[in-house]
Amino acid sequence: MTPADKFSAAFAKLPLVAILRGLTPAEAPAIGEALTRAGFGLLEVPLNSPQPLESIALLAKTHPQALVGAGTVLTAEQVRDVHDAGGQLIVSPNFNAEVVTEAVQLGMICLTGIATPTEAFGAIAAGAQGLKLFPAEMASPAVVKAMKAVLPAGTLMLPVGGITPDNMAAWRAAGADGFGIGSALYKPGKNASAVHESAIEFIASYAGLIRA
Repeated sequence: MTPADKFSAAFAKLPLVAILRGLTPAEAPAIGEALTRAGFGLLEVPLNSPQPLESIALLAKTHPQALVGAGTVLTAEQVRDVHDAGGQLIVSPNFNAEVVTEAVQLGMICLTGIATPTEAFGAIAAGAQGLKLFPAEMASPAVVKAMKAVLPAGTLMLPVGGITPDNMAAWRAAGADGFGIGSALYKPGKNASAVHESAIEFIASYAGLIRA
């Protein structure tokens, strides 16, 4: 299954990206199991975590059905490093055309950080498969609605930053296609059982939005 196939399948099932900032290689197998068992199929280890490439390699090997990759990717060289580690997903906090181009050339999925329409259109032109509205705390659901009105139909937008089970509804109503979820799901020291419980809570909340 190609990264594109994995992304399409995972996003259709549950468009929530688990942001595992601070994850260590020792924690990776248990945390990965807790998340995938709950239903998460999109796993991101930010590169400012301890030994992130090792954690990515472990997650990719033990959860081949999931789309695993890195966040806080800032350079084309880092894209290549993630690819070499077995990662297939690139998430950045900003728009850098070189990062997007390298990821696309390597057949990876790239979710590019944007905060303005100019950045959004630039990311789409470079080949990004989705847009990460970041930091969402600086924006609002109204921003999503306004951007979606002018972006090409089908453009995926995922607010990231401060997302909780309680505030997803407003973003979803405005047109958000999915979310990146960080400290409300995982933070250093949170054990696998607690992460699984948080994952189930997010999934239940999102499922409720879909039914509504």
